[in-house]
Amino acid sequence: MPAACRPSPRRASTWPVCCAIAPPTSARDPASSRPAAEPGGRTVAVHPRAVPNLLSLFRVGLVPVLVVTLMRSGREARALAGFVFLIACVTDFLDGWLARRRASTTALGQVLDPLADKLIVAAVLIMLAAQPLEPRVPAWMVVVIVVRELAVTGLRGLASSGGVLVPAQELGKYKTIFQMFAIEALLLHYRYPIPGTQLAIDFHAGGMLFLWMALVLAVWSGVDYHVRILRHVRLH
Repeated sequence: MPAACRPSPRRASTWPVCCAIAPPTSARDPASSRPAAEPGGRTVAVHPRAVPNLLSLFRVGLVPVLVVTLMRSGREARALAGFVFLIACVTDFLDGWLARRRASTTALGQVLDPLADKLIVAAVLIMLAAQPLEPRVPAWMVVVIVVRELAVTGLRGLASSGGVLVPAQELGKYKTIFQMFAIEALLLHYRYPIPGTQLAIDFHAGGMLFLWMALVLAVWSGVDYHVRILRHVRLH
């Protein structure tokens, strides 16, 4: 018998060192390598391509939360609405980033993502303009912004159905950024003093400034989008 396989002289019953071989992978406990499963035994798996769409659906679910929150008054309710809208903005950035990084843009995502954005913007602006005692936004500004969004969305859908793809423009991206800042500030609304100074941050005034910028860019980008759509249709 080879020396490496001789039993230990101290304990005759000890297994030889060379025989202490770990069981093969196929013989190990299969539960250690199984994916997580539900209590009913079904395995739950989310495809990476579905994550951006799930985030868009999550934003759609935030719309009634914002509406109910804006039915209440007071600083606490406004702060909560601002926090919920901030979550919507973060998930909007996140699902776009994931879709580009993983090259997981889908036909459903191309419809669902802008739809979620427009639902949130329209719902919040309408609620801000419809405050019974103190409207936060002039109604005519809300009408212009909402009509612009509906017109651009309709044109984009008609162009896509005809095989015409018009890429997004920088004006539209800037409009979205100013719009998000405007809504966030208008939701917070109140003046908040800066500790240690006699100054205060007037969120309503800042929000209206951003909203005016968003309005100008909305009209400008809307007209530009119509012109580009007509140009592409004539070329095709």
